[in-house]
Amino acid sequence: MIFMYFIGFFVFCSKRKHFLLMLLSLEFIMMSLYLGLFNYLNLMDNEYYFSMIFLTISVCEGVLGLSILVSLVRTHGNDYFQMFNMLW
Repeated sequence: MIFMYFIGFFVFCSKRKHFLLMLLSLEFIMMSLYLGLFNYLNLMDNEYYFSMIFLTISVCEGVLGLSILVSLVRTHGNDYFQMFNMLW
């Protein structure tokens, strides 16, 4: 799980020019954290309610990122960060 986290972090840092690839790597990081949380709760024989809350929050984060991506594509035509100026 730690290896999955670092792979996701490496992809996030290396593909910082494309917004969609950054979102996908963030979702990969969230899934590795969810897997670690689920294994921890399973090991300690605890309830899984917190894992459902974590999954719900990560889905909301993904939907927010996709809505920002759609608005960027509609206004600028692509998802490159270098194609548009942040100051406008």
